[in-house]
Amino acid sequence: MKPSTALYPLILALASVCSAKLSFKSGSAVVNAKDGSPSQSLKFDSSQGTQSLRVAQDETLKLQFTVFDNAEKRDVQPHQAFLRFYDEKTEEEGIVPIKVGRDGKARFSMNLRKPPVGLPPTTFDPLHVSLILGSFKYEGAVYDLFDLSLPPSASTPPHPEESTFHVQPEISHTFRPDQKLPPKVISLVFAGLVLSPWALLLGLLRYLPVSLQPDTKTLPFLVCLASFEGLLFWYWVDLYLGQVLMYGAALGLATAIAGKRALASFN
Repeated sequence: MKPSTALYPLILALASVCSAKLSFKSGSAVVNAKDGSPSQSLKFDSSQGTQSLRVAQDETLKLQFTVFDNAEKRDVQPHQAFLRFYDEKTEEEGIVPIKVGRDGKARFSMNLRKPPVGLPPTTFDPLHVSLILGSFKYEGAVYDLFDLSLPPSASTPPHPEESTFHVQPEISHTFRPDQKLPPKVISLVFAGLVLSPWALLLGLLRYLPVSLQPDTKTLPFLVCLASFEGLLFWYWVDLYLGQVLMYGAALGLATAIAGKRALASFN
């Protein structure tokens, strides 16, 4: 099915918008001396070849140009505009944003006494300066402007902690010797001394007039008490404190009920 002839103007309009490309005009660069008088100047546009420009330490570089739409031949404001400074030998690169007004006019000023943060380290070789334009409505564009010669950058002072990032000598650990365990005989002797009071207590209970046979009412209480001892041992071996508190709360409630029943049996 062929599209209606009435849609052709709309299709052509959409195609022209998609193929529209940003450009610039009236580009000029001026180098002002320390007293403000211009020492160098040049004109540039998107169709000219690369020119050269030199800026001294006490001079100021000023750029201005106007961004416009190639298709509609009107001045526009791009969403983004950058100057790219690139050293072809060291491959150092720096990107500096430029503010463009609603009328498409852009101005940029650079003083080497306070250079922009995006300016890369400079050498005796010139930096290639290009213009990058971007927009959501138009096709992005990159234009070569000129070669810029700047005084070489001062060497970066070493960081006080720079040596910590160098290769360090290998660390050699000195491990303590394994702990020596006492003979098994001595361990058994001390274990017997620890358990001897319990053996003595069990032996003396035989001579007391007390019945050690729990009935059905006191047995649950004794089991709960033994469970508390088992819970403490489990905590020492594997459990966390939160788990002990949770289990202990449930076990404590059961112990209170069983203890109440045990006391009632004596009455």
